[in-house]
Amino acid sequence: MRFLIAASLIALAVVQPGAAADLSAYKRPLTVPFEGVTVYSPQLATLGKMLFFDPRLSGNKNMTCASCHNPSFGFETPVTTPIGAANTALARQAPTVLNVAWVTPFFWDGRAPNLEEQAAGPITAAAEMNGKLDTAVTEMQGIPDYKKWFDEVFPDKGVTKETMLTAIATYERTVVSNWSPFDRWVDGDEKAVSDGAKRGFELFTGTAGCSSCHTGWNFTDNKFHDIGLPGDDIGRYKIDASSADNKYAFKTPGLRNTLYRGPYMHDGSLKSMDEVIVHYESGGVSRPSLDKAMSPFLLTDQESKDLIAFLGTLTAEKQDIPLPTLPN
Repeated sequence: MRFLIAASLIALAVVQPGAAADLSAYKRPLTVPFEGVTVYSPQLATLGKMLFFDPRLSGNKNMTCASCHNPSFGFETPVTTPIGAANTALARQAPTVLNVAWVTPFFWDGRAPNLEEQAAGPITAAAEMNGKLDTAVTEMQGIPDYKKWFDEVFPDKGVTKETMLTAIATYERTVVSNWSPFDRWVDGDEKAVSDGAKRGFELFTGTAGCSSCHTGWNFTDNKFHDIGLPGDDIGRYKIDASSADNKYAFKTPGLRNTLYRGPYMHDGSLKSMDEVIVHYESGGVSRPSLDKAMSPFLLTDQESKDLIAFLGTLTAEKQDIPLPTLPN
């Protein structure tokens, strides 16, 4: 099938063997940027982790933030789209929580400017967790251990909607992908990745054009692009209709731990990296809002394998994330 699709496409460029790869722009930061957001403390992050995994925030006490952001699957879900409170599939895939400390704005359409507002969205959305923050505050105030935690972490405020969301957002900022083979390569270890993966990086930054949007150490420009996926969801345009280019545009996802995070795209419509590559080779659905970086190209089978090998180097070993003991 890939050959049938690719046969009608035009190759835009050929990667030259041995082309120098500029790795300096991909060096990962050593600290999490809490400055100007909230004052970090381990206790605050621990409280936020409890809330992240606590089903009592949901209307039916049967869902948590982790229901859609599962640590075992790159803080996403391994299905096309998550199942919400009404036991029905949601319209979009769950964006990963990985490395959100370096991300802004939030959601596929960018409707939340910060993590605190993002945290409130799924909790209160009827289709998702179907909870009410006022109800959650009352319930947490009635749980002695939770009240003690909040009184210690927020001595002048205790349990409020704002302190709950601050705690969740603080925990989410601590969710950082581990060092991967790619990071070791960036730091100078030439044996950290295979020759095929190095060729794949050259394709990523060259012929395939991936680095037009997937930039920096987290591999996202934090912008919105129409990449030509079929469908009726107009994405960013629902939030910002000031530009026709926002039609069908969705936030560029980071690519860390991407091999754990399928299926792919905002609607979970592409099941594998092979399907993702075929989509980009095709150039996407032609329409006025299609991003200018979307142009057809052709990879050989070996080049596709090399590109996937490179993406594999962005995937670190799975982190052991123990579940918290929830207060009673």
